[in-house]
Amino acid sequence: MRIDIITVLPQMLIEPMNCSILKRAQDKGLVEINIHNLRDYTTDKHKRVDDYPFGGEAGMVMQIEPIDNIISYLKSQREYDEVIYTSPDGEKFSQKIANSMSCLENIIILCGHYKGIDFRIREHFITREISIGDYVLTGGELAAAVMADAIVRLIPGAIGDEQSALSDSFQDNLLAPPVYTRPAEYKGWKVPDILLSGHQAKIDEWKLQQSLERTKLLRPDLLDDKK
Repeated sequence: MRIDIITVLPQMLIEPMNCSILKRAQDKGLVEINIHNLRDYTTDKHKRVDDYPFGGEAGMVMQIEPIDNIISYLKSQREYDEVIYTSPDGEKFSQKIANSMSCLENIIILCGHYKGIDFRIREHFITREISIGDYVLTGGELAAAVMADAIVRLIPGAIGDEQSALSDSFQDNLLAPPVYTRPAEYKGWKVPDILLSGHQAKIDEWKLQQSLERTKLLRPDLLDDKK
C-alpha cells in the first residue's frame, strides 16, 4: 500500500509517521508513506500557497494551482484508488471506513488548512471527504495521522497478532469488552472468575455480553446502526 500525504506543515507528520506500528509496517515493506510539502509545488517565489477569498470573507484559502500540480504529478506516476480531503464537513471517519481503505493500493490524503481549499479542488480532484469529528482543527495533519494509523494497523502483518485487530472496538459495531492481566488479584480487586476458568466458550459468551452492555451504556447509537 502507498499513502501520499500533501501538507503545508510536513514537520507535523514526519515524527508520527515514523513511530510504532507505522514505522514497523514501513520497515516490513507493507506500506510506503510519503509526505509532500505543498510549497514545493507552487510557482510563487515566496512559496505562498494561499490567497484571500473572493467575496471578502475573513481568513485565507488554499490555492488551486499548487494542489493541481502535486496531484497531477502523483497521478502521472501511478493510479490512485482515492484522493481524500480532510474536511470538518466530510463523512465521519469510522472503523468501517478504515477497514475498506486498508484494502486499497494507493491513496492521496490532502490536508486542509487555513479557511479551506478553493472549492474547485473539491469538485475536480477529490474523490472522498473525511472528518475525524465534529470540531475544527488548525489543519488536517492530525486527521491524516489518525487515518493513516487506523488504516495501516489493519494491513496483515502490521501488528504482531493479526487477530488482535479483529477484536478491537467498533469492528462489529460493539465496544470491546473489559480486559485484564496479571496479577489476578490486586489490593482485593479481582479479575472476573470466568476469565480464569479456562472454559473458552463461556469466556466468549461473557465477552460478548460485556460488549453489548458497555455499548448500550456508552454508545447506544452503535446498536441503532445494527438494526
